Amino acid sequence: MMEILYFVIEALVKNIVVIAVLMGFVAYVTLAERKILGRIQIRFGPNRVGPYGLLQPIADGIKSFVKEDVIPANADKPLFVLAPMISLFTMLCIFGVIPFGGTVHLFGRAVKLVIGDIDTGLLFVFAFATLGEYGIVLGGWSSGNKYGVLGSLRAAAQMISYEVSLGLITMGTIILAGSLRLTDIVEAQRHMWFVVYQPFAFILYLVAGLAEMNRTPFDMPEAESELACGFNIEYSSMKFATFYISEYTHMVAVSAIAATLFLGGWLGPFPSLPGLGPLWFFIKVCVLVFVFIWERATFPRLRYDQIMQFGWKVLLPLALANMVATAVVVALR
Repeated sequence: MMEILYFVIEALVKNIVVIAVLMGFVAYVTLAERKILGRIQIRFGPNRVGPYGLLQPIADGIKSFVKEDVIPANADKPLFVLAPMISLFTMLCIFGVIPFGGTVHLFGRAVKLVIGDIDTGLLFVFAFATLGEYGIVLGGWSSGNKYGVLGSLRAAAQMISYEVSLGLITMGTIILAGSLRLTDIVEAQRHMWFVVYQPFAFILYLVAGLAEMNRTPFDMPEAESELACGFNIEYSSMKFATFYISEYTHMVAVSAIAATLFLGGWLGPFPSLPGLGPLWFFIKVCVLVFVFIWERATFPRLRYDQIMQFGWKVLLPLALANMVATAVVVALR
């Protein structure tokens, strides 16, 4: 009975800590993006609310809460309300299986720094990432706006197209590690990170991840110049903020998965120093988030037909070739 109680308390504490840290990090990723984009574009970012603009995310949150919440008359109200919740909830669930550290000893107990260390961790990630697409698709369709419907159709086609390639890209790391458990994949990189064996797959993953996140140059579902905001055009107040938060949570999730699959997860250059796993993991995620922000300020948006052709005619064959080559090399060794 006491073991069950310890397990429940441990799970609750892990969930609360991970969600609290994640939401705080996401809030300041939005500020970091605006600051970095400002520096790249030779202008000032937010610098008025608090010292150096550090209280801007708090001000944005308060503004979202107090704004008027409008639901269009033609909207499918239940789905319209549920869509942003689906997007955020599924992104939060992905972090349930991502390990951010090894095993530590607290109060005489061995505690794994992961909420759920399951055998099919990578499949769990892809399952909830796929469910997250329903939030965008239902959000655009339920709004009763033609631009929202066009955005949701683009989202469905784009995400399905690039998700196939994303799955094939990660097959290389599965073949090398021989497991779908994310902690096993990290442990398999203890002597050499998989980015050394799979540099091509790492680049392909970043490209496919951008398409899955709907970020420039793949931001077709919300192309402002064409769809006047796209799938979330009718959303306001906290519902719009929920979509906004889920987008940045998705970016952090893609970065965390990339760090886990290719960059050794919590493993650092000094394995003899215990307890630094979460710090190394955090540094790797921050570097990847910076790359995604930097990329947004660098590349222009592609045309929709170019995005679809690139996904099916370029990215998919390259991902398939990488998987076959990895399997052949491992089999020969």
